[in-house]
Amino acid sequence: MVKSREEAKAFVLSQAREQDVKFIRMWFTDILGFLKSFAITIGELEKALEQGMGFDGSSIEGFVRIDESDMLAMPDPSTFQLLPWRPREHAAVARMFCDIVRPGGEPFEGDPRFVLKRNLARAAELGYTYYVGPELEFFYFKSAESPEPLDQGGYFDLIPPDVASDLRRDTVLILDEMGIEVEYSHHEVAPSQHEIDLRYTDALTMADNVMTYRVVVKQVAQKHGVYATFMPKPIFGVNGSGMHVHQSLFKGERNAFFDKKGEYNLSKIAKYYLAGLLKHAPEITAVTSQWVNSYKRLVPGYEAPVYLSWARRNRSDLIRIPEYQPGRENATRVEYRSPDPACNPYLAFSVMLAAGLEGIEKKYEPPEPVEENVFEMTEEERHQRGISTLPGSLFEAIELTEKSEVVKKALGEHVFNSFIANKKVEWDRYRTQITDYELKRYLPIL
Repeated sequence: MVKSREEAKAFVLSQAREQDVKFIRMWFTDILGFLKSFAITIGELEKALEQGMGFDGSSIEGFVRIDESDMLAMPDPSTFQLLPWRPREHAAVARMFCDIVRPGGEPFEGDPRFVLKRNLARAAELGYTYYVGPELEFFYFKSAESPEPLDQGGYFDLIPPDVASDLRRDTVLILDEMGIEVEYSHHEVAPSQHEIDLRYTDALTMADNVMTYRVVVKQVAQKHGVYATFMPKPIFGVNGSGMHVHQSLFKGERNAFFDKKGEYNLSKIAKYYLAGLLKHAPEITAVTSQWVNSYKRLVPGYEAPVYLSWARRNRSDLIRIPEYQPGRENATRVEYRSPDPACNPYLAFSVMLAAGLEGIEKKYEPPEPVEENVFEMTEEERHQRGISTLPGSLFEAIELTEKSEVVKKALGEHVFNSFIANKKVEWDRYRTQITDYELKRYLPIL
């Protein structure tokens, strides 16, 4: 049963007393998806729940100028959780996610959590609740200094002695303790690459869960003396890390994507949504794959999708439709495969939803599904089938996003302009660097 805010506040205060909480960490994100945090003492908790806690917004990436820097972090009491990796006795530590508001109490348009809430409200106006289930991949390395793997395992491998199994187990146990349900955990295709899949839930809860998940994975790795990274492509020549996002729209208890008589058991709404994702995929890619390094992963031959196609069984397509199982109508969904786990989940879920809703509102028709392996087609074959590609670099992605009304509407002008400006700076810094590859390749011969 959903508690009112007042009930949730009362619950937090009583839980904090019962659990002997001494510090509460206030969590929120900047526009790039980096988790920000400051701690308050138990004595400030009631005031924080009533009035929020002030901080300097000009110090946060993509927030505001120094002349309008006063911000309030307003904790969401429904996100109160103890941090299991902190000592419990006499000094327990909890966390709450915060909504960022201006001193007058109005929502701050630069807060990624608010951006997602606004897009979810748009879906709600159409009668939909947006559910997502991401599969986040990551690597364990011996340190943060170099990508030295812990193992040479492959997909679903169990290699004794498998230290990573203990890491994954501890991570899953902590996530469970924090109320975050996990469906699967296993070794992935590349050496020292792993995946823990979160059970689907509503998009706002999931965005909070993704932020928590990334902290927990890194925290457990650090405790075991190793390093975990969500960098999309840390090792040349092997698969990078993706974040395939399973998504669906519900109307009440009914999955709006399911139609018993539809092709692949997909409803018209599902096909419109799928078509919207396909059509707008190039322009949302700067948000779902937001780093220079993201485009080292999005190349043919390493399982990452680069071609704008969809199908049921084919994992080379950008969008896959998992096969329908009788009796599991609510599991009907589309799987969008290009995002990576280093994105800002609040913004990534926002632009995917916006693209899908655009398809629904304008009744886009999807192209024919492509069951053949698109990677093995010639360029001419792909051209004949009308299969185009995602942008090949952050620069190309930024150019497409900058012209996108869909993304601008989804992010709002403040975040849109700040995000584009930040990504242009990143690209300029990258393109002026002299890399090891260039020195090894050109210095001896030029």
